[in-house]
Amino acid sequence: MAEPVRARRLSDHEGQTLQRLVRRGKHDSVRVRRALIVMASASGTPVTAIAQLVAADEDTVRDVIHAFNERGLSALDPNWAGGRPRRITSDDEDFIARTATTRPEKLGRPFTRWSIRKLLAYLADNPTHIVAIGRERLRQYLREHKISFQRTRTWKESTDPHREAKLDRIEEVTTRFPNRCFAFDQFGPLSIRPQPGSGWAREGRPERWPATYRRDQGVR
Repeated sequence: MAEPVRARRLSDHEGQTLQRLVRRGKHDSVRVRRALIVMASASGTPVTAIAQLVAADEDTVRDVIHAFNERGLSALDPNWAGGRPRRITSDDEDFIARTATTRPEKLGRPFTRWSIRKLLAYLADNPTHIVAIGRERLRQYLREHKISFQRTRTWKESTDPHREAKLDRIEEVTTRFPNRCFAFDQFGPLSIRPQPGSGWAREGRPERWPATYRRDQGVR
């Protein structure tokens, strides 16, 4: 028996982008409907239920899920335009955006923030995905996709060494038991100390997560 069609695990950036589209976008647009399909599928909702949710055919839902698994967030955009073949593919664009918004230390670079020159050098010489692009075109691309150099106040990232194993277990349970019911208990106390920094991020309101590291009773 073939396994049911399901969207792959979402990265933090993909999950934030999909949530922003669903919350702020117009619900009759193509991108928002596709974002709803991907989010529902990633959470374990079967194709039949997703088709009823977005009022679409089941084959359409499967096509959107397969396209997202292959191309990522670029699968949300309808391919209506014509013209000559592009030299930079959608996968290249998605890789540039992910790289620009990722701290260089995570990619093995000995510095804490990207410059245009350093980002260009990494794109041209990295072990996973080489992108041939000029310096001015890279600057234009970042501007077109509303990625600018910003100073952020706080951020929180999981440092759990068993994070991937736990996510694998969650996906296994949601796949084997679609009609499931989860119960959650409170976890605490957990204190997080904010750390200031700067880097490339999406334009608009900077992404900030409040971190309360000093309680009213004086507990740190």
